Formats: sequence, structure tokens, C-alpha cells
Amino acid sequence: MDFLYFPEDKTEYLPVLIELLVLLVLCFIVFNLFRRISKKQELKAKEIEERILREKQHQSAPNKTEE
Repeated sequence: MDFLYFPEDKTEYLPVLIELLVLLVLCFIVFNLFRRISKKQELKAKEIEERILREKQHQSAPNKTEE
């Protein structure tokens, strides 16, 4: 039983190499897309967090002056 097939004609490797290169390029593109989207989400979350903290500080400041 031959589980591995190594062709004598090395040109049979070309379609596989082309497919591998295409998939690697697609993986690279998708990875960078995920990184870019993640960065945007991180900035949005940071803005929301800062806004919430400012609102809390603004609401707690008048309460402290009343005491």
C-alpha cells in the first residue's frame, strides 16, 4: 500500500504550489483584516470607557460639594 505519492514528473507539483500561495496570501489578508477591525473596536471601547468614566466623575462631583 502506497500512502504517499511522489510523482516522477515534477510539474504535477505546480498546481499545488499555486494553490498554497493563493491560500497563504488569503490568510495574510484575512489576518490583517481581523487586526484592523480589532484595532477599531479597541479604540471605540476605549472612547466609550473614557466617556463613562467622565460621566461618573461629573455626576459624583456635585454630590461631594453638597456634603
